Amino acid sequence: MTDLVRLSHHHGITTEYDDPSGEGTRPVPEATLRLILRKIGVDPDGPIDGPAAPQEMEVPEDGVCHFPEWLERAPGWGVFCQLYELRSARNHGIGDFTDLSEMARIAGRAGADFLGVNPLHALFPGDPSRRSPFFPSTRSFLSPVYIALDALAGHDPADIDAGALRAKDLVDYDAVVPAKLSALRAAFERRPFDGDEAAFEAFVQEGGTPLYRHALFEALSLAMSAEGHGAGWQGWPEAMQDVESPQVADFAEENAQEIRFHLWLQWQATRQLDAAQACAHEAGMRIGLYLDLAVGEAPDGSASWGGGETQMTGLAVGAPPDVFASEGQYWGLSAFNPGTLAARDFAPFRDMIAAQLAHAGALRIDHAMALWQLFLIPDGEPASAGAHLRYPFSELLRVLAQESRAREAVVIGEDLGFVPPGFREAMQAANILSYSILYFEKEGDRFKRPEEYRPTALACLSTHDLPVLERWWAGEDIALRRELGLVGEADSDAHARERTRERRALLDAMRRAGALRGRLPRQKEMPQEVLVAAHRYLARTRAALVGVRLADMVGPKAPTNMPGTVDDYPNWRPRAPLELSDIATHPDFRAVTAMMRFERPRDA
Repeated sequence: MTDLVRLSHHHGITTEYDDPSGEGTRPVPEATLRLILRKIGVDPDGPIDGPAAPQEMEVPEDGVCHFPEWLERAPGWGVFCQLYELRSARNHGIGDFTDLSEMARIAGRAGADFLGVNPLHALFPGDPSRRSPFFPSTRSFLSPVYIALDALAGHDPADIDAGALRAKDLVDYDAVVPAKLSALRAAFERRPFDGDEAAFEAFVQEGGTPLYRHALFEALSLAMSAEGHGAGWQGWPEAMQDVESPQVADFAEENAQEIRFHLWLQWQATRQLDAAQACAHEAGMRIGLYLDLAVGEAPDGSASWGGGETQMTGLAVGAPPDVFASEGQYWGLSAFNPGTLAARDFAPFRDMIAAQLAHAGALRIDHAMALWQLFLIPDGEPASAGAHLRYPFSELLRVLAQESRAREAVVIGEDLGFVPPGFREAMQAANILSYSILYFEKEGDRFKRPEEYRPTALACLSTHDLPVLERWWAGEDIALRRELGLVGEADSDAHARERTRERRALLDAMRRAGALRGRLPRQKEMPQEVLVAAHRYLARTRAALVGVRLADMVGPKAPTNMPGTVDDYPNWRPRAPLELSDIATHPDFRAVTAMMRFERPRDA
């Protein structure tokens, strides 16, 4: 074993990983080890000193998240949706925070305890094509595209062509984002306040330097994009890449009113999101809004601009080669630098969690295994050149739990894919709910029985990366992957045959559990009875929470996101086929929610 390998092990960097062929292991390139060591503040040629990276997933006494006592007595359920997909007679081609409030009322009155939405993180207004909510500019601030224009004192309907934007079946980000930004700017210039300027000034004061720097980034990003340099800071002139440069200071001075506009956008977004949470509770929800936290941030966004070494610049998050992706996966996201986090007493992580829980009763952490380790890939290298880096699990858990308890918020960890041994047990000890997807909850060819589900879990049919039940039933996801060239002909044929077996196995499981009775009608489409029975099956599991996708009940039936594609499929764009006002009376919505109210009534 070389000194570099020993040093890497000491600091929690893996030096090899299993070869996907099943034959031995692959070594991590020396250049990768040296780069990661330098990034975390360790001399690759220096001695082994300092504390060793954690070897076990220890859950500290103060690392246990909030878990409401009522949830043990009366397990709950809720609804998931993509906020942008909501359609209403008053929005502007994309769902907004007023739609979120109305959806919360609809779901709450139907008996739901939570309304879950996609990440609401700030994206890149200067580049609307960067639309994935899981590839944000920063996770600490909100996307202003969700602001409801008609809730602003200074809005004039003539400022935007709402009808043209609303008519489309896909969100046209290239049209919606600049149109809404222009209307927001007009409202700000016309009448920014309604006797509440003092509240705005207090918001800005409380947000401090981080809020100001984000507003400065937004103003500079739009200006740089207009000049052809791009919305992300890595393409800007060198002087503008440094938040402390004299040129950036000059820009800030000359554009003070523009920066104030972006501060105002964050204030308005925060107020409207808080109003939606209030509506959720008023409608009877015991949890309210359930927000989603992306696993990382864009390497050229607000979070890494002026953030020093808080982000692991020069390295991107991904996954090592495996049987499903022989070349590995490159996600392109930057992640926290564990060395800098520790040096700053984990303040950046704490602030990010607090920013989410300030508006929600539950938080889903995407790729929760990041609390323990992340696979990091040097820029410009293939995923196979990456290595896992261990994170300070106990300390991160302690911060997460403290914020959870302070806000009395439930925490859910998305634990799909490769899960390190012992991770789910540590999650359970920390009161972090696991993610149980019906499609994957199997033992061999058999679907797990309801009593075999973990109590500390959120159970649901699928996620945004998977098809709704109707499309899964028909195998349309298999056909689409074949059409897009993501899976070969032979494998697609095998998957189709397996799906036929899975349908039969699911029907058998639902009948054995008493969730489905009687004969099904002979028809090509999936009968409504199957949709209701599948959710009844989940409702009868031991899972503390059950989630129902709005898309399963009322659409859109088209996939939300097709992993492995960028422009080949309209990811994050499909809109609901009906307006909010029609959801409560839709037959599938009524059937599923009535059953859920019966199976999982709220605690009296």
